[in-house]
Amino acid sequence: MLGADADLVAATYDVSAGGNWEGVNVLRRLKDLDVLAYQHDASVEDIQAAADRALPRLFERRADRVRPGLDDKIITAWNGLMIAAFAEAGRALERDDYTAVAMAAADFCCTELWRDMNRLARTWKDGRARFNAYLEDYACLAEGLLELYQTTFDDRWFIAARELSDAMLQHFQDPEGGFFDTSNDHETLVTRPKNVQDNATPSGGSMAITVLGRMHALTGEARYLEAAERALSAVGPGAASYPTAFAQWFSAADFLVGEPAGIAVVGDGSERDDLLGVVRETYRPRTVVATALDGDGAGIPLLQGRQSLDGRAAAFVCHGFVCKLPTSDPRVVRQLLAAD
Repeated sequence: MLGADADLVAATYDVSAGGNWEGVNVLRRLKDLDVLAYQHDASVEDIQAAADRALPRLFERRADRVRPGLDDKIITAWNGLMIAAFAEAGRALERDDYTAVAMAAADFCCTELWRDMNRLARTWKDGRARFNAYLEDYACLAEGLLELYQTTFDDRWFIAARELSDAMLQHFQDPEGGFFDTSNDHETLVTRPKNVQDNATPSGGSMAITVLGRMHALTGEARYLEAAERALSAVGPGAASYPTAFAQWFSAADFLVGEPAGIAVVGDGSERDDLLGVVRETYRPRTVVATALDGDGAGIPLLQGRQSLDGRAAAFVCHGFVCKLPTSDPRVVRQLLAAD
């Protein structure tokens, strides 16, 4: 099939008579081209050319076999994590293309996966949303929407995140502290699961208190903070004994106990951008940011009652809704944040 190239291609992709995985060969490149060139007394260009000639033929032969199954369903929780990552990267790296990805995914989730009464579906496939969403779906999507709000300052994303936060409190909260993985109107199970361990992805509970802590910083509503603190207290012994299994819990705890700063920026134009630039110039995990024009609280309590200074954009650095004097000077904002 490969003619004179067979030996070089076999060496390049680790193919042998005995196989490289359970008696069969899985194509893989383990050696650098210069190493292969030395071993086979050939040039790097010869090795690469042989591989380039072989791949179309190998693909043609592969096309004759039954293709493996493809899992192409969309999962709400995973998309929420992705939205948060792209939104934060877009903000930090000033990449509009990253922000656009986050916005498109958020729009899809808030349209195709959103049900009546602020409820979510777990998956979407072939034009159909299915199954009751779990706690992690609500928490991860809410986290993504909060990050997207702080990147775009589009009120829509904050409003949706708040609705999901309220749904978590209403349908997933355990009266004894913490959150169940399934809602109170889920199908009846032998036992209602409540997994708190963070694994490859954070647990629903740790993401829930992450969101609720930020929501409290933006709204000042005690019910968000109280639910988060009860949940955190419930995992204390386990987290102390097995800290590596509670990474997101510790991250959320750091925010809750670290006197997070709520930063309200009022105004528009380049002056507003300069103030935001100071806030974003370094990693500030214990901050939340909201912006609006004069007299436009955008439904976010942190912004309500904030006014610009003599027509200039102003920043309010607050802790628990107790704010320092507003300033239009980016240097003063930097000093206030450094003091935190």
